[in-house]
Amino acid sequence: MSSRSRARAAKAAAGVTTVRIPSQRGRRSHDPFVVVVPERPTLTRMALDASVLWLWDHRRALVPLVLGLLAFPATALLHVMAPWSALLLAPAAVGPGLWLAVIHRRRPAADKAVWGWRITLATLGVSGLAWAASAAGFGPLAGPLELWWLLNLIAAQTAWLIVRRTSNRPEETA
Repeated sequence: MSSRSRARAAKAAAGVTTVRIPSQRGRRSHDPFVVVVPERPTLTRMALDASVLWLWDHRRALVPLVLGLLAFPATALLHVMAPWSALLLAPAAVGPGLWLAVIHRRRPAADKAVWGWRITLATLGVSGLAWAASAAGFGPLAGPLELWWLLNLIAAQTAWLIVRRTSNRPEETA
């Protein structure tokens, strides 16, 4: 088989255009030149890459947002498949209030800020579980449940960001 009819295997990555320039006459001992021209990404692809990179870099700060966005279709699915599940979720809404009473008895808060955060956490828990029970029973788009979900989401995200910002300070030792 002559060297002119034999295909040379040049490997290129996916999404790369290769241009082969055959060898010139009289230079049979040298390999042909290979010019690799990468494809330029579209503006949409670059924007998508930047958005995904930003979301990945801030993934811990967006935990309540992700949980809230997952809760909405989950309660819609519960409403469609098992509307009786609202009767199981409704008593669970009392749990955060009971937690607040138990924790206050066992470890009373010396600082008003600790007491305030405990009340905030219990209130968000009660509100979130009550919303989940209502959304599972009536559907997440029924009446004011969408607004209630949005207010819960905003409050949880705000509290999460405040707690993350204030709890990451290094403690000063005297």
